[in-house]
Amino acid sequence: MRDAQHLPAILAFLAQVGIAIREEPIAPDTFLPGIAIRDGALVFDSARLQWPGDLLHEAGHIAVLPPAVRPQAGDDLQLGAEIPFAGEMEALAWAYAAATAIGLPVEVLVHEGGYKGQSKALLQMYALGIYPGLQGLCGAQMAESPNFMPECGPVHYPRMLKWLRD
Repeated sequence: MRDAQHLPAILAFLAQVGIAIREEPIAPDTFLPGIAIRDGALVFDSARLQWPGDLLHEAGHIAVLPPAVRPQAGDDLQLGAEIPFAGEMEALAWAYAAATAIGLPVEVLVHEGGYKGQSKALLQMYALGIYPGLQGLCGAQMAESPNFMPECGPVHYPRMLKWLRD
């Protein structure tokens, strides 16, 4: 596992914000090595996990779901596609905010082994202050940004108003 030293901080953060997470063996054919979503919980297999930062992204998919459907979340992530502000981009923005809150180097989240070969482009966007999915987090009232909300309070993204969607 690469970046293994960051795993304890990631696990502690996820537990602190209320993302159900557990460790157990996982079959080798998961979408991301060593990670699954089952019944709204994040499951990981430390023997198969390659990139601990991927836990944050997958947790983001759970976090942006409304509480009524969160327990139904699974690996197919079809629920998010049907719900406004609960898709891939919002999960990405949530994960970036989580990495920032933990104090992780952004490269732990956006690593060369992920994001369909677009890691460098994504890192460049973050460096320029462009945050894909931020507008959706604002729409879900999980974050605020003067770019999308003319009258927002003092807590601006990447700090979050709340880590789990109401």
